[in-house]
Amino acid sequence: MPVKKAVIPAAGLGTRVLPVSKAMPKEMLPIVDKPAIQYIVEEVVASGITDILIITNRGKDVIEDHFDHSIELDLALRKKGRDEIADSLAEIATMANIHFLRQKETKGLGHAVLQARSFVGNEPFAVLYGDDVILGDTPATKELCEVYDRYGKGVAGIKTVPRNEIGKYCSLGLEPITEMGKFDGVFAIEDMVEKPTEDNLLSLYAILGRCVLTPEIFDILEKTPLGVGGELQLTDAMATLAKTSGMMGIEFSGTRYDMGNKLSIMKAQVETALTHPEIAADFKEYIKKIAQTL
Repeated sequence: MPVKKAVIPAAGLGTRVLPVSKAMPKEMLPIVDKPAIQYIVEEVVASGITDILIITNRGKDVIEDHFDHSIELDLALRKKGRDEIADSLAEIATMANIHFLRQKETKGLGHAVLQARSFVGNEPFAVLYGDDVILGDTPATKELCEVYDRYGKGVAGIKTVPRNEIGKYCSLGLEPITEMGKFDGVFAIEDMVEKPTEDNLLSLYAILGRCVLTPEIFDILEKTPLGVGGELQLTDAMATLAKTSGMMGIEFSGTRYDMGNKLSIMKAQVETALTHPEIAADFKEYIKKIAQTL
């Protein structure tokens, strides 16, 4: 069964980027002229998925508003002859079947995913972390779905992480898969540890922002005890899935930007601006002038 549904957990408090996240969800932080979560939704759609559940919590109604159709704004823009921007805004409201669910308590990523059970049903589904924007020529979710189609197992989007940062993520026990003598970045995941220490470090590979899961993850989540931080950790449930049914991993080709990290946000801004069709040329000149003063 192909992957036709996606879940985007976006209920985090954004404490790493305070004070801006006090009044604005970090998922709505702009990358040039689009909020971060729009890039994530566009990735889902570009991967052939059009049924999306965004999990929010109190104070994040602005996310729902962004993907709604504003009749007043549309009329005002068209009255001023700005049909092109009006059309682009209309596309945002119609690009996918987007549903919203409020997570009453923020009890961890695993708890957020568990709220999606009725939406998902008995189907495989993609999970895109609301913190992570991944930009590249090929949508990361599409790369994961292709691996799922090939092996029929859950898939994680993975990258190596510097040793001094791996404790912030998870650590994977994995083996590269070679088919016909060729390795194409696909691994068999055998185990994973959330927030590892030097004593239980499995590798420097970590799951970064994307996974495709089979529906059995819900039963596993319901039986998984609370983990690091007293929260229900999705990583702990995926570790069980890997040991029972098996999981795959693919080193996705795009560049990941952590929207909960101030430096990463600035990198996303600058690198996107350098290729933006409206401002790239002028921005490059600006960067050159700034560079001369460093």
